[in-house]
Amino acid sequence: MQAAYTQLHTLGYAHSVEAWQDNRLVGGLYGVALGKMFYGESMFSRVSDASKVAMVTLAQQLLRWGYITIDCQVLNPHMASLGATEIPRSEFLLLVRENRQQETHRGPWQFDAK
Repeated sequence: MQAAYTQLHTLGYAHSVEAWQDNRLVGGLYGVALGKMFYGESMFSRVSDASKVAMVTLAQQLLRWGYITIDCQVLNPHMASLGATEIPRSEFLLLVRENRQQETHRGPWQFDAK
């Protein structure tokens, strides 16, 4: 899995969003961007709410770039607290089909200044 994500990162599809405090990595998430959809893979926190800060920062940036959705795979209380909702499979597949025509924002991401 590490090798696959390293290759996806090298190709410009896999991205991580990190939360730092006092030069220490305290939380974040990673996933894959295809077209205008971000497919989240995993989140972690070493400090309370650090992954939430990373997720909100990512969501705000993706909105500015015109992304249509973030796939968090499984709705859980943590994701629901950030506004995630479950959608029917048919609706998700429609989003995927519509997204296939969108250009992927590849390469290293630089987030806009707030």
